Amino acid sequence: MSKIRFNALKETMNRKPNKVSKTEKRSTLFGKNVFNKYAMQQYLTRTAYESVMNAIEHGTKIDRKIADQVAVSMKDWAISKGATHYTHWFQPLTGATAEKHDAFFESINGSLAMEKFDGEQLAQQEPAASSFPNGGIRNTFEARGYTAWDPTSPAFIYETTLCIPTIFVAYTGEALDNKTPLLRALQAIDTHATAVCKYFDKNASKVSATLGWEQEYFLIDDALANSRPDILLTGRTLVGHFSAKGQQLGDHYFGTIPARAMSFMQDLEQECMLLGIPVKTRHNEVAPNQFEIAPIYEEANLAVDHNSLLMDVMEKVSKRHKFKVLFHEKPFEGINGSGKHNNWSLSTADGTNLLSPGKTPMKNLQFLTFFINTIKAVYENEELLRASVASASNNLRLGSNEAPPPIISVFIGNQLSAVLDELENVTKGKLSPQEKTDLKLNIIGKIPEILLDNTDRNRTSPFAFTGNKFEFRAVGSSANCAIPMTVLNTIVAKQLKEFKVEVDKLIDTKNLKKDEAVFNVLREYIKASKKIRFEGDGYAENWEKEAKKRGLSNNKPAPEALKVQVSNKAISLYEEMGVMSKIEIEARYEIALEEYTKRLQIEGRVLGDMARNHVIPTAVIYQNTLLENTKNLKEIFGDDYKNIAKEQIELIMIISNHITEINALVIKMEEQRSKANNQKAAKSAEMYCNNVKPYFEEIRYHCDKLETMVDDNLWPLTKYRELLFTK
Repeated sequence: MSKIRFNALKETMNRKPNKVSKTEKRSTLFGKNVFNKYAMQQYLTRTAYESVMNAIEHGTKIDRKIADQVAVSMKDWAISKGATHYTHWFQPLTGATAEKHDAFFESINGSLAMEKFDGEQLAQQEPAASSFPNGGIRNTFEARGYTAWDPTSPAFIYETTLCIPTIFVAYTGEALDNKTPLLRALQAIDTHATAVCKYFDKNASKVSATLGWEQEYFLIDDALANSRPDILLTGRTLVGHFSAKGQQLGDHYFGTIPARAMSFMQDLEQECMLLGIPVKTRHNEVAPNQFEIAPIYEEANLAVDHNSLLMDVMEKVSKRHKFKVLFHEKPFEGINGSGKHNNWSLSTADGTNLLSPGKTPMKNLQFLTFFINTIKAVYENEELLRASVASASNNLRLGSNEAPPPIISVFIGNQLSAVLDELENVTKGKLSPQEKTDLKLNIIGKIPEILLDNTDRNRTSPFAFTGNKFEFRAVGSSANCAIPMTVLNTIVAKQLKEFKVEVDKLIDTKNLKKDEAVFNVLREYIKASKKIRFEGDGYAENWEKEAKKRGLSNNKPAPEALKVQVSNKAISLYEEMGVMSKIEIEARYEIALEEYTKRLQIEGRVLGDMARNHVIPTAVIYQNTLLENTKNLKEIFGDDYKNIAKEQIELIMIISNHITEINALVIKMEEQRSKANNQKAAKSAEMYCNNVKPYFEEIRYHCDKLETMVDDNLWPLTKYRELLFTK
């Protein structure tokens, strides 16, 4: 009998939901532990407050004297909340967050002490950079890196630490984090979207990208998770036969939230409220023990910070409730994986959503301008957008069980497609008065009605328009939102820049009026980007063939998809938009390859260990039981035992074959791993993808077959039915 598995099950069965004390209303809890506008107004001088707000809204610099004032006020506020330490909270290229805590404590002459925190400590710290991924930007012996305060994302207190969101850069100035390129991309989209906005509103002063993420995840009891070496070390199950009942009945989706999960959610949501994370939605997802949490949308930089913080908080809160939260995109075979849908839009300083139609034809033309330019940007850069979601874990999810395929396409719905088809036929050059009237009344004017009554969602589209935003559904649940958001904002900024050049040229050289020039350029964009629009099912067998006909890329393997990051086109794009230098781009490519390789390397090692040290020994024990049984039957029945023990003998042979195959496949996998380990990054990733990873499924097949044959009391690994249906 497997003690670990059954002890874990016993422990899980005895769990009771944690009681979560009911506190104040969420509206009063919200942002209590955030140094937000309200807190700043309470603690800062008027001059200091205005300086910080100007930095947030206009990107102006904060001088040293003001920084000292802010630091002292921030420290006083934090200490009043029980904080004892501070940290520069940043997002290195590991994809996670990082922090080094320092106490406010400072000694004086060895006998006295005081709490100290000044502008220099607020503005900059120097954590060692050598141990973080840097893609060759820094040598191991060159450890210097700097974190610098990002005032656009407010400081917050978690537990007893004041956390100050920062960027992370090398001594030589290159970005060593995910936040810095995102901030540059957001600056680019602000610059070029504002310039286009002025066609429709001369007073337009600022455009911000907004983001609302939807975080999917699994909750597994920690005792059950800890009984599985694969979950513990890789975040997913490398072996395990599917449960007789999975998600076929759809009875988990939007169902009653299990009591323990609800307790976890309530606790989590209270923590989120204190930290200013505006979570609003919670529900069961499609797969058993899968859930979702989603916030109200925010400015993109803050939303990215909040998602990274949420994932940290979820892991800490889950421990209090004896859960392990799984962010892996495909922790279980045969059921849905987890995504992190990124709902993206653009908003002006007065709160106007540029991807939402208005009440006037001019507002609707503004909507069409940003709508069509976004589609054109995706069409021109679909490979780069695909690369932004490429990883070893997300590749397991894309294209299966309701997840979108790795072929990037845009879904806009039949009604909006009809609108674009109409606009495709707009007269080239000047428009007649009748055509202008027809456009305003019958096409542009009716867009709000169309969106109100006819928009739908396409669950298999990687990039879908959902009424007043685009939903990038291909993003994986473990991903840092900064990566796809950097790409999306950069490509749209570049497209808007080109759009303005073309419109201005028509106005200046062809003597067209502004709206005529806009229509002319949009018409050509609709024609040029038509191939990226797809209204069908991404799972349809003929979609890959159709995509190939259209000239769309299908970079399935992650190493192949990632190559696009260092293409001449990508480097030119990032450098032109001021988002990343060639060195920074190549570094990120190198890091992505290394991460891909290391994840598969770890999975291969764990799988080999589980196959040889868990599966095979258990199968041999059961086989010996069958042999003993056969031997006893022979002693009792003599030559007739062959008929009586026919099933046992056949089972012994089948088990032997599976054991032989597992051992042979593990040896071959190890040989291929050894060869791949001695290559440069790109070649190593390619070899792991093509030569090592295929063995995973083959080894798993034989292990899972043995699971269905071996006595349940002997099987050492917690089974799918237990992982997914133990509440």
